[in-house]
Amino acid sequence: MAPPISSLSLVASNPIPSPPVAAKPSRALTVAPCSSSSSSSSSPPSTSCSAAALPVASSSAGRRGLLALGAGFLASAGLLCPAGDAWATRIEYYATVGEKLCEMNVVKSGLGYCDVEVGTGAQPPRGQLINIHYTARFTDGIVFDSSYKRGRPLTMRLGAGKILRGLEQGISGGGGVPPMLVGGKRKLMIPAILAYGPEPAGCFSGDCNIPGNTTLLYDIFLVGFYKQQAELYALGT
Repeated sequence: MAPPISSLSLVASNPIPSPPVAAKPSRALTVAPCSSSSSSSSSPPSTSCSAAALPVASSSAGRRGLLALGAGFLASAGLLCPAGDAWATRIEYYATVGEKLCEMNVVKSGLGYCDVEVGTGAQPPRGQLINIHYTARFTDGIVFDSSYKRGRPLTMRLGAGKILRGLEQGISGGGGVPPMLVGGKRKLMIPAILAYGPEPAGCFSGDCNIPGNTTLLYDIFLVGFYKQQAELYALGT
C-alpha cells in the first residue's frame, strides 16, 4: 500500500511550506561572464569566464529586494553568457560558511544544478516512489522547509506531476541534467518559472510564506526507493 503523500509532494498544486526560521549567514551568488571562441565550425566553443559577485542582503527588507533580484537572476546570467542547447552557463554558488564551493551548471530550462556527491546506487525509474531528505531555502539563505526538522525522509513519486517541475527535472534528469542516483546529494537552483511562478505560495489567512516570482534553492539527498524504507530505518537513516 502506497504511503500518504506529504505536503511537499503536492507543492505543484497545493503548497503548504513550513514557516520561515531564523536567518543563516548570508551568501553570495557569483555569475561568471563568458566569452566564446571556436577554432572551426565543427568544434564546440571554448569558454572563458571572470566572476562578478552579486551581494546578498540578510535583513528582512533586503530579502524582499533580493527575491525580486533572484527572480531575474537566471535571465541576467543568460545575458552574460547565453546558454545553447548543449552548453550550460557556468555559475559559482557560494554556500553557507563551512560548505564547499559549488559550481552550478544552468541548463536551457533555467534550472541550476550541482552534484555535491554523485550517488553509487540505482537510478529511480519513472513512477517510482522514492525517499529524499531536503532543505529548501530562499536565495538569502533563510530556510522555509526541511525534512530534517521532521526527523524522517519525504516519500514522493517521480513522474506523477505532483511536485515542482524544477524538482522533477533536478532529480529525474533530462534537458541536460543527469539523473540522480541513490546516495547522491545535489544542489538545485530553481527559477520561479519552474517553481511557483508569479503567484505567492504557502498562503494562510492572507499571509504567504513564498512571494511570487521567487527563485528557490534546494539541497537534495536521494536516500533510496520506498520499498527500502524498512532497511533504511533499520540502519538509522
